[in-house]
Amino acid sequence: MSYDLIVIGSGPGGYSAAVRAGQYGLKTAIIEKDSRLGGTCLLVGCVPTKALLHTADVWEYFKHSQEQGIQCENAKLDYPKVIDRKDKIVSKHAKGVEFLMKKNKVEVVKGFGVYRGKGRVEVTSDSGVKTLEAKNILIATGSEARMLPGLKPDADILTNIEILKMQAVPKSIAIIGAGAVGVEFASIFNRFGAKVTILEMLPRLVPVEDEEVSKELERVFKKTGIGCETGAKADNIHKVAGGVKFTATLANGKKEEIEAEKLLVAVGRKPNTDNIGLEGTKVELDRGFIKVDAYQRTGEPGVYAIGDVVAGTPQLAHVASMEGMVAVAHMAGKPATPINKNRIPGATYTEPGIGSVGMTEAQARAKGFDVKVGKFPFSANSKASILGSHDGFVKIVADARFGEILGVHIIGPQAFELVSEAVTAMESEATVETMMHTIHAHPTLYEAMGEAFQNVYGMAINI
Repeated sequence: MSYDLIVIGSGPGGYSAAVRAGQYGLKTAIIEKDSRLGGTCLLVGCVPTKALLHTADVWEYFKHSQEQGIQCENAKLDYPKVIDRKDKIVSKHAKGVEFLMKKNKVEVVKGFGVYRGKGRVEVTSDSGVKTLEAKNILIATGSEARMLPGLKPDADILTNIEILKMQAVPKSIAIIGAGAVGVEFASIFNRFGAKVTILEMLPRLVPVEDEEVSKELERVFKKTGIGCETGAKADNIHKVAGGVKFTATLANGKKEEIEAEKLLVAVGRKPNTDNIGLEGTKVELDRGFIKVDAYQRTGEPGVYAIGDVVAGTPQLAHVASMEGMVAVAHMAGKPATPINKNRIPGATYTEPGIGSVGMTEAQARAKGFDVKVGKFPFSANSKASILGSHDGFVKIVADARFGEILGVHIIGPQAFELVSEAVTAMESEATVETMMHTIHAHPTLYEAMGEAFQNVYGMAINI
């Protein structure tokens, strides 16, 4: 069974690559070990998590409906129905991926794929073992949650998978890790009424973001009742009656015993590169991640890699998708534009939301730029007032000499949507002056972006 391309893994990167290959007329097969297509992002990651975050937003409106002049008595959160809605959304889109495969004439092969060299992939399934051959192989096997040494996921010690299966809101939950996964679940369950405590080993929440964004998120989290301990470490984690208990060593050196009904471990993700046949090949690994060139090629002829298994790019669904399209364009002999790592948007769907692209202020200064910063608070934005969401700001990091936009960092209402303008501006090489002369509709949240660009030169109107 010979193909032009075999894709191993059907997450956003894998299925996007398969669709593009079909559009180019390449005979393509996609291998998936799960019963459904879509990968971690669709089945147990981005999509179901954002469904819960949306419900948390709606629930927050119900809890404070009187502020809108709406009397809503005896409002009740029916959590099993919340989970049911989440599951229906996931199922709908998983079926959508199946449809896309049929539409683009991509053959779906169920089973576990192992690279056997020279364009061969061995697939093991309940029906036996078979070998496929292709001119090109694309590794898109994704990642899985890292677990702390000595611990295994169960009904009380959770990863992103187990927490999405819960049928009730816990009275309390402790979260180890304050990256995107940790803070998003903190935002969900705090609004659903759980007592939430976050521990982060590094000095701040969302440590990949600009320092001012981290500081603002911690301020808002604490204001809403989320316990935040940074520079903290958890030890002696063990099960007790009614939940989990551990010792937290805080930043000041003090030790504190913490007990919670549930514990979420959100300390990062490891690449799924074990047991897929890379041993003895020319594929180079760095701590389990696959090294690739600008066109996603590995050191093994005809073998490409994309997404969470790749070294040097963030583990984000939209990165995997674009890497897939770069790889397929290259192998099809089409124009291929490699990813610009400084144009990758980050999005964290907390309340307040976070959206960012480019260098932080600290990174820009470290690279020797003469930095000018423009900020604008959502407290001065009319639409934010209408929404009753005043926390946060837009921050522009720019080069003083040429007005180059080096980075944009947003925390506030719909920040993960607003960042799109910044990504487009930077991809188009617009300057601060270009954006100052760009008319922004009123009243909108994205007016805050225009005001922040104005404020790079101290010319914002509404502050």
